[in-house]
Amino acid sequence: MRRVLLALAFALAAASAGAAVDPLPFKDRAEEVRFQNLTKQLRCLVCQNESLNDSSAPLAADLRRDVFEQMRAGKSDAEIKQWLTARYSDFVLYDPPLRGGTFLLWFGPLLVLGAGAVVVALNVRRRARNATAQPPARPASTDVEEDW
Repeated sequence: MRRVLLALAFALAAASAGAAVDPLPFKDRAEEVRFQNLTKQLRCLVCQNESLNDSSAPLAADLRRDVFEQMRAGKSDAEIKQWLTARYSDFVLYDPPLRGGTFLLWFGPLLVLGAGAVVVALNVRRRARNATAQPPARPASTDVEEDW
């Protein structure tokens, strides 16, 4: 009985997840592929770690409809991306352009890694210098004779 209930729960969860995808009336397969490629290049503003194509958030569904309407209006991918970045900044792009505002986004991890390497190197040098400066401690010798 538990297995049946568990299977039923999984089936309901799968059905509700599939219902979250909003079907759009594409003219042909080429338009659908273009839409999917474009929405994979855009970040969901709510989820932040999912593409617009993969997200089930309501805002992502709205943005997908906006992208679809702009495609139907004859705009190019670059024009659609420009429209989205004008509204939501470069954050909406998975591959933001290199500008002053995105410098830390591109090179921040490398700078943090470099700073960590410098700290580790300085600690290793300091410990090596301290180890050579101080002779190793010897145990104190006992000159007392033992009684047997």
